Amino acid sequence: MASLDELDTAILRELQRDARRTNRDVAAAVGVAPTTSLDRTRSLRDRGVITGATLEVDLAKIGRPVQALVAVRVRPPTRANIEGFREWAAGLPEVLGLFVTSGTEDFLIHVAVPDNDHLYAFVIDRLTAKPEVADVRTSVVYEHIRSTTVLPVSAQRR
Repeated sequence: MASLDELDTAILRELQRDARRTNRDVAAAVGVAPTTSLDRTRSLRDRGVITGATLEVDLAKIGRPVQALVAVRVRPPTRANIEGFREWAAGLPEVLGLFVTSGTEDFLIHVAVPDNDHLYAFVIDRLTAKPEVADVRTSVVYEHIRSTTVLPVSAQRR
């Protein structure tokens, strides 16, 4: 785990709120000079704490208003089957995220599709067509609420 002080944590918090903010804005928000903010941000990148920035889109506005979580069990659960399915599923355009899990299911797949017909086709025609897929359980997502700010463990203890 990287060693992060209060300033590093404050900069992370500000950049997670909006990664497009200028360095001047971040510096003002955390109460340091712009050069200090820039040096610290570069250090966070160099140390691998900041690994990139993403763009959030409104799924409904791009034609994918229906989200679901699809639990998949693969049999036999060999390394080849798990890794092969993981690579295949991660490349599907409907897939927003893929979790390799322990327990009853081997995968939890987060998908976004245009409608229930497309969800049905994705599950029945794509997933269950794979010979290694032994079981599929689908849960429609009514609402997706996620935290956009993740602070270091040390900051949470304060």
